[in-house]
Amino acid sequence: MAKEPLGITVLGSGTSSGVPTIGCHCAVCTSGDPRDNRLRPSILVTFNGHSVLIDTTPDFRQQALRSRMKRLDAILFTHSHADHIMGLDDVRPFNFRQGGVIPIYGSAATLDNVQNTFRYIFDGRNAESAVPRLVPHVFDIDPIELFGLTFIPIRLDHGRGIVHGFRFGDAAYLTDHSEIPPQSMEQLTGLDVLFLDALRYKPHPTHSTVERSLKSVELLAPKRAFFTHICHDLAHARAEEMLPPHVRLAYDGLEIETWIPSLGASAA
Repeated sequence: MAKEPLGITVLGSGTSSGVPTIGCHCAVCTSGDPRDNRLRPSILVTFNGHSVLIDTTPDFRQQALRSRMKRLDAILFTHSHADHIMGLDDVRPFNFRQGGVIPIYGSAATLDNVQNTFRYIFDGRNAESAVPRLVPHVFDIDPIELFGLTFIPIRLDHGRGIVHGFRFGDAAYLTDHSEIPPQSMEQLTGLDVLFLDALRYKPHPTHSTVERSLKSVELLAPKRAFFTHICHDLAHARAEEMLPPHVRLAYDGLEIETWIPSLGASAA
């Protein structure tokens, strides 16, 4: 079967406070290694001339400028914590450039919180100034078809909360999780690329650790794994020295290429 390239750009690889952390002068926060500078977590998925964003962090404007984003065709939300949604207003330039609405996708609870937080976008009033033009779509467990590519919501535990990762082709992005339920593990086999939350070495009630994510890699056996949502406990170079060769730390600006079945063939 013919294949087409799929690109993944890491827009941010940090935790909710980012790295450097405000007011901190630790070795990582003052590091000269640019890979230790981590904006809030997000990726951009590009394929067949389309761009799908996963989460709109508070750093989205900076991320879009740095990555030279040219278009934005859809947004998927993992959940509605502030570090994953607060850059939503900054998608407006894509409305202007593209001349249309942008669909956004999230669970019912996530979209409810997004619409309450950004009420001025969704209340239907005639605003004096421009607001993003967005169309919300609720997902549950059913696959999401976007421009010929299927995105499968993957249910994850985030402490006592529920969030979602996404599988698309032979890649999957799982941020902000403490546990991967058994039924979700079954959806993550046969991967080329797998992103996993790996906040730090010490246990955390709502996030995976390096040790726990290494166990997930061992069980799921992806060809390549990348850890993300990293706090200032991990210095990039030192942490990578202790990881297996097929497991790396994500870093801001990292570009990964994988492949998907020909979109024309899958859509037929």
